[in-house]
Amino acid sequence: MTSGPIRIATRGSNLALWQANHIAARLRREASRRDVELVHVSTTGDRDRTAPLSSLGSFGVFTREVQRAVLDGRADLAVHSLKDLPTDAVDGLILAAVPERESRFDVLVLPPDIATAGAVDVQSLPTGAKIGTGSLRRRAQVLHTRPDVTMLDVRGNVETRIAKLADGQFDALILAEAGLRRLSLERHIACVLRPPLMFPAVGQGALGIECRSEDDDIRSLLESINDPPTQAAVRAERSLLAALRAGCHAPLGVFTEQTGETLTLEAVVLSQDGRDRLHANAAGTIDDPAALGHHVAEKLRQLGADDLIAAARQ
Repeated sequence: MTSGPIRIATRGSNLALWQANHIAARLRREASRRDVELVHVSTTGDRDRTAPLSSLGSFGVFTREVQRAVLDGRADLAVHSLKDLPTDAVDGLILAAVPERESRFDVLVLPPDIATAGAVDVQSLPTGAKIGTGSLRRRAQVLHTRPDVTMLDVRGNVETRIAKLADGQFDALILAEAGLRRLSLERHIACVLRPPLMFPAVGQGALGIECRSEDDDIRSLLESINDPPTQAAVRAERSLLAALRAGCHAPLGVFTEQTGETLTLEAVVLSQDGRDRLHANAAGTIDDPAALGHHVAEKLRQLGADDLIAAARQ
């Protein structure tokens, strides 16, 4: 193994830096004789913090530039929020490790006055409540059960979104539980949103670590921090996403669960307004998670998922 520093490409947000530093700490333990450095990269999604995510394109708005830093040799590996990483393979890169997953669920965040008034979950929010989210998936699932609320786009990092909530721009936010916990902001969580109300995004709560395909030293090192059960679960989820050609920001939610050697995958696809909701599930083995993902995708396709995804893409 080479003795030079291990360079990690990362976005510059507080959450991205937490994730990169978390992986850096683990790699320092595994390769104690090597330094670990961070290489900060600005992405399209970071530079444009006002446009809705869906308008920036479905593929790689938070990952393309980070991947490029690895490909051109400025970094040895990249740490991504796996829910932001497109399923299309990039020549020269490999998804080499998926460490243990943090919570994959979404949460409701409320300002103190709303919480004091007795609203503690989506169902108890007042009619017309303004809920902020940058996700078509979250928007559609809320509207499926609460068509009377107003869903508004919100951009910016986690701290910026919470500040907008405190300023009164929204009555509630929906955020990822993992991000709040990683930033020690769990005090803002009013309730955790679980299926069937809210299915998580593909790969949510998991980190994906990419490196160059031919870099055997880094690939071998990353094997030491890979978690096979998490890897199997996200492979099933990402295979479903790839089979549907849905993109990272489609109104698609998934939930995986492992019992022994059996992996269960459940998924929903919705129309943008939440009126139409398709549901499918299946079980398979952890030895072939990709087949399970393709199987559930085909079930959804037979129910009409392609039309809903195409409409969302437009």
